[in-house]
Amino acid sequence: MTALHSRSARGRPAMARRSMSKALLWAFGRHRKVESVRLGRVLKDQGQGSFGWSILLFAVVNLLPLPLGSNVVTAIPLLLLTGQMALGFPHVRLPRFINRQRVPRRGFQRVVMRLRPLLRPVEKVIRPRHPQFFTTKAERVIGTLLFVVSAALFLPIPFSGLLSASALLVAAMGLIERDGVVTLIGLAMGAFAITVTAIAATVIVMGAQSFI
Repeated sequence: MTALHSRSARGRPAMARRSMSKALLWAFGRHRKVESVRLGRVLKDQGQGSFGWSILLFAVVNLLPLPLGSNVVTAIPLLLLTGQMALGFPHVRLPRFINRQRVPRRGFQRVVMRLRPLLRPVEKVIRPRHPQFFTTKAERVIGTLLFVVSAALFLPIPFSGLLSASALLVAAMGLIERDGVVTLIGLAMGAFAITVTAIAATVIVMGAQSFI
């Protein structure tokens, strides 16, 4: 009887859902013979038509220990993705030069491994819920809000980019699994990141003006 319960109704073994962190580790782990992997290759492995997976991938890239000011470049794909969502594009369209960019395989895997303790609780509870957040009109609103978060990430303000990238990461997880609750949490984190970025930018501008 136990054996019967371990199989699906059609007699095939039930397939366990792969967590998002494991999917990302697998996407890079399968390219063990190279030091870096093209972003287009990883997106194709995850399903390039999915805005959620694309935003998740580039959010993780922005969490890599890159030189100060690199977010001015690494935020561009997120601006394009979220902008396309806001405009109601049916699928992801990225320029070839972005798809050809290479990401260090080991560095990406290290970041995902560090994030796993934080992602694991979310991955356990995430599930499809509140489908009203994923209508075409609602997704355009979500895309607009995430575009603003991406714009905050684009600004070269030290450490504020980590907040924006984390918010985009959580929102992307909600988009992938069609979980309205997690998506809203990501948007709330994004609002906090925008607030912090705005305050930091104001302080920097006021400080610069005081020296003039």
